Amino acid sequence: MTEPPGTAVSARSAPPPSAAPAGPSLPAPRPPTARWVVPLRRPGRWIATAIVLVLVAQIGHGLATNPFYQWDRFAYWFVRPVILDGLLITLEVTAYSAVLGLLGGIALALARLSGSPVLRAVSWTYTWLFRSVPLIVVLLFLYNFSALYRTLSLGVPFGPAFLTFDESRLATDLVVAVVGLSLNEAAYASEVVRAGILSVDQGQHEAAAALGLPKRYQFARIVFPQALRSVVPNYVNQLIGLIKGTSLVFYVSLLDLFGSVQSMGSTYPGDIVPLLLVATVWYVILTSVVSVVQFHVERHYSRGALRTVPPTPLQRLRIAIGDLRARVRTETAR
Repeated sequence: MTEPPGTAVSARSAPPPSAAPAGPSLPAPRPPTARWVVPLRRPGRWIATAIVLVLVAQIGHGLATNPFYQWDRFAYWFVRPVILDGLLITLEVTAYSAVLGLLGGIALALARLSGSPVLRAVSWTYTWLFRSVPLIVVLLFLYNFSALYRTLSLGVPFGPAFLTFDESRLATDLVVAVVGLSLNEAAYASEVVRAGILSVDQGQHEAAAALGLPKRYQFARIVFPQALRSVVPNYVNQLIGLIKGTSLVFYVSLLDLFGSVQSMGSTYPGDIVPLLLVATVWYVILTSVVSVVQFHVERHYSRGALRTVPPTPLQRLRIAIGDLRARVRTETAR
């Protein structure tokens, strides 16, 4: 029986499976063998590390052996009552100025973001002015403010005054220092707060408005808590500059830490170098404490933005000790 043309070839014409050409035979897989991973060599890193260690050793040796530093006099002055009294004034001025500066910065930031053109113009002008004028000029101007205005009054403009204050009695050295630093700090804090508010996603504002929440509630419960993630770490960083900026209050007759050192240095000119070292070490201690606080604040507010928070120095030490123990066990097992 013949097949019609165009039909497929039948199974009888196909070669049998046994006649198909056999492929090359694959070798049997070998069992895996353990191999040691050789770490990448980085000679440049080791050379740079050696150079840095040599420089650090030379600097430490010079600090310890140079008699010019007079470390015995440094130990004498470090905890003297006059130095500790100046340190207390530095902490007091820093605390007051930090709180008042932050409150003023929040008010200026809200005015800058408001819908009123007058508030926006006043806030921008204030920030521009106090960021342009040096802090020492602000302090000296306030210190001589009584020469311009002997009394201050509250009342109707161009009309009667309801309350009158004697400026010479109110403007003590501490008040002048705190007011000057607060005015200057508020200008910088306003930009920190404004940047933090603008960093909040616009969808959060829209969602809060869609819920029909009042503006004040939206800001206090939704916007500002999220803005703190950016505001707090940056403003804590501002505190470091504020601590060092308190050294300028010596020019308004307030004996803070630096003022006490300057006063003792003029009385004991032979101890000027150890006294400057005393001030340096105390400022380093204060800024180090603020840096530790800044690290933990940043770590706290990064929980909502990072999958894993960065480890603390103690946790890093534990991880390093665990890695060292694992290497020792590996070397022993060889």
